[in-house]
Amino acid sequence: MKTLIAGILAMAAIVVASNILVQHTFGTYLTYGAFTYPLSFLVNDIINRLAGVKAARRVVLAGFVVGLVCSFIGTQLHNEYGPLVTLRVALGSGTAFLVGQLLDVTIFDRLRRAEWWRAPLVSTLMGSTIDSVIFFTIAFAASLTFLEPSSDVSWAAVQGPLLGSGPVVPLWVSLAVADWCVKFGIALFGLLPFRLIVARFAIRLA
Repeated sequence: MKTLIAGILAMAAIVVASNILVQHTFGTYLTYGAFTYPLSFLVNDIINRLAGVKAARRVVLAGFVVGLVCSFIGTQLHNEYGPLVTLRVALGSGTAFLVGQLLDVTIFDRLRRAEWWRAPLVSTLMGSTIDSVIFFTIAFAASLTFLEPSSDVSWAAVQGPLLGSGPVVPLWVSLAVADWCVKFGIALFGLLPFRLIVARFAIRLA
């Protein structure tokens, strides 16, 4: 029970921090939230390893609820461009989180008995890839303008080189790729804390 509570609190803290930090840009294609949000997959995998798949799904549900609350608060706050969180962003964020995290839980559980690194690495990469695809597509793709006609996301459709030097794509594709690259990097570097934290708490729970 203590492990589950710790997981829920950690997931809630990451979701809240990411919703705040996403309002601040880092360079051309990222926000500071891009560096905190991927930690949610690390928390999920640690809980999955220590407490099992059911506990991990509860942590995901708790994070989803916290995310909904953050999105609602964001829709009530405005800047010079309108609400901090639009309907498309809220829908994309919630859908991406739920699908991506639950996929992570499922894949991790199926690889549970493989080499120690395989489950967290593969599940995080698959879950975070789906997360990025779902969020940026729902939030910014021109083909989904009907979801919120009043929200002007034409800026996201501006054509330009991928990440400044690749083939010509809409800006939102570059944003998605940059976001995924950060998630990929954190998935790799997260293997060490995953190993250390699981080993330490496994001893305590033994």
